[in-house]
Amino acid sequence: MDGVPPHDGPSHGGPSYGGPSHDGHRVAEPPSAAASGPASAVPPIRPHPVRPPSARLPSIGLPRAVIALAGAVVAVLLAVSPWYGYHRDELYFRMLGERPRLGYFDTPPLTPMIARLSTAVFGDTVVALRIVPALCAGTLVLLAALIARELSPRDLDAGRAAQVLAAAGTAGAVLPLIAGHSLLTLTPDLVLWLAVTLCLLRVLLRGDGRYWLWTGLLAGIASYNRDLIVLLLACAGLGLLVTGPREVLRDRRLWLGALLALAIASPNLVYQVTHDWPQLQMAEALRADEGADNRIAFVPLQILLLGPPQAVVCVAGLLRLWRDRRVRRVRSLALAYPVACALVLLSGGRPDYTGAFLLYLFAAGCVTAAGWRRRTVLVVALAANAVVAVVLALPVVPAASLAGTPVAAINEVARESVGMRDLAAQVGQVVGTLPADERAGAVLLAGNYGEAGALRRWAGDFGLPAVHSGHNELWWWGPPPEGTQVAVSVGYPPGRLRTVFATCSVAGTVTGMPGEEQGVPITVCRDPLRPWRDLWPLARHYS
Repeated sequence: MDGVPPHDGPSHGGPSYGGPSHDGHRVAEPPSAAASGPASAVPPIRPHPVRPPSARLPSIGLPRAVIALAGAVVAVLLAVSPWYGYHRDELYFRMLGERPRLGYFDTPPLTPMIARLSTAVFGDTVVALRIVPALCAGTLVLLAALIARELSPRDLDAGRAAQVLAAAGTAGAVLPLIAGHSLLTLTPDLVLWLAVTLCLLRVLLRGDGRYWLWTGLLAGIASYNRDLIVLLLACAGLGLLVTGPREVLRDRRLWLGALLALAIASPNLVYQVTHDWPQLQMAEALRADEGADNRIAFVPLQILLLGPPQAVVCVAGLLRLWRDRRVRRVRSLALAYPVACALVLLSGGRPDYTGAFLLYLFAAGCVTAAGWRRRTVLVVALAANAVVAVVLALPVVPAASLAGTPVAAINEVARESVGMRDLAAQVGQVVGTLPADERAGAVLLAGNYGEAGALRRWAGDFGLPAVHSGHNELWWWGPPPEGTQVAVSVGYPPGRLRTVFATCSVAGTVTGMPGEEQGVPITVCRDPLRPWRDLWPLARHYS
């Protein structure tokens, strides 16, 4: 399964140790580096130029074009948010949000709580659930520009060009648009991970250890969305140990930040410990279910997650972080990406787990690309990619025509956002055919959390009874009441159902959906052969 605005943190003002840089400005260079001989001949840039008031907004110091791009992304995403319908994950998070917990078996509580707060504040609509994602996408655009700004030289025009390129390329990339259109766990992850990366850059380039505390705060919050924040921190930490600068590891604020992260994450960790580490069980289930496919798709998707032009710039960013002596203090982030790729491949994780790494590499590459002689070619390529990204990521292909298109084949979020209400309506038609006495005591059995979320969302519209499911967290919500004799199932194989009920008959199949729900059976079963408490363990499955 697949938004909390990051804190910008205190303004820079950390210790300034070194002498003048190549352009005459002071740099954040520790004494040990200044005395290290030839390595200090090209000191690192201090990439936070002072812009004239006409070139920046005083709040965050970004060009107005960047602010405009972020606003445009938010506006476009809000405009298309009613198109198609709920994604299956959105229906699930809405359902989980009805029962607030410190944790759920297959997901920490942040995204379900965003769903709960969104519906409470803005109404129980698909648009309400997509306001936070749209704001997260706009924040990603700003963060990409801020990262490019940190890595830019003092030259005003080059720095501004890099920030605008980073913002434009992020705004027109597939992954940020998908994450900004639907409420997925990916949505807050990208924002929080990129905010952590920005803090790490400010620690390393500015020598400002206060940003360790912001890193701890953001990492602690991120643990409530997915424990995968450990991937970013572990890979960056390994990079620091291998490439340096190791003196930052002696900063007591690093360890205070780690304690802060641990303190914030501790309720989530307590939940994991007391529930037999469900996240590890889910990871193993996902590895067994999708690991082989994820490994096959990994390399192509490293190119397609942002887009081919962005992939070229990502390579330039990786080389810049690794080779450019002016930013040698952040070589750890260059090493972090291949290490993360190896870990994701080894574990069979989803290719999008490296999405935040690609975004900061792209922002770094924009600093290099801003100086290319044929920068216009890159701008045209990014514009063309943005058009393709909009078609692939956003609901611009009519829903009725989506099935069988390349969009449905490439973008699983799109194909899983069409027809969920129709699924509930078709189950409602079957329920309506039951005799009145059976209908009054019947229950629904859903094969997966998306089906369960749809049946729960539109229960009032179609007169649906209570829904139960053995999928992921929903299994823990318990079986139907003892004495229930009639169950209408959607998604469970009829042959399997006939082993636990006296009679089962297929009453229809789901139609009109381009995704995995197309053609699944709707089955009416009567007279369970054993008590529900004995049958329920058989229904449990994770994926």
